[in-house]
Order: sequence, then structure tokens, then C-alpha cells
Amino acid sequence: MKIAIPVDDKNPESGVCVSFGRAPYYLFYDTDTKEYHYLDNGAASGQGGAGIKAAQSIADNGAEALLTVRCGENAEQVLSGAGVTIYKTIQATARENIKAFTDKKLFLLNNIHPGFHSHGR
Repeated sequence: MKIAIPVDDKNPESGVCVSFGRAPYYLFYDTDTKEYHYLDNGAASGQGGAGIKAAQSIADNGAEALLTVRCGENAEQVLSGAGVTIYKTIQATARENIKAFTDKKLFLLNNIHPGFHSHGR
């Protein structure tokens, strides 16, 4: 299974970025191969629609799960439409969140917010 996490740095020891759509990078981890790869978030500095664009990138890169602090409703619609399940992260590194996920210790993110439309960073 491929999972995605918004991160502050290209490092599994990075913290999880609190802003899904404006995260500088996305870490992808394959639970079968144990391999990491990173994607620069081109939408991070855009004027609007960052969450939607980020969600589409997550789906286009084959993620089946997203581990994140929070998610807006428009991004959630894109993700759920693509079959990506969203989990709430714990306050820890990306690597620790991956371990919590594989140990089935993360819960579904059920507090989807209306988004930060036109609020920038």
C-alpha cells in the first residue's frame, strides 16, 4: 500500500506539516517495498485551490491513504473520490506516523474543516 504524508522537509524524521494543501513536500511510502519518495508541492505558493491540487497530486501518485493533521472539505472530496482514505496523524515525525499507521494505531480523520479559502498561508 502506498501512503502519503505532508511534510516540512524531505526526510522521514521531518515533522508532519500542519497545512495539507500548503505543505512544501509530500512523502510517499510504500508499505510493501519499504521505499520512500518525495514530491515537491507546486501548489504550495499558489493563490488558491492548493488543497484541491495537492489532493489530486496525492491521488495521481497512487496513494491509498493520506496521513495528515487536517484536511479541507474540497480536498477531502477529491481524495475520497479517488479512493484515498484519510487518517489523523499523531504529534510525531513522519516515520513515527508511518509506524503508527502500520500498527493500526491511527484513526480516520473525521473532523473535515470547510477550508481556508483565500487565506494563504
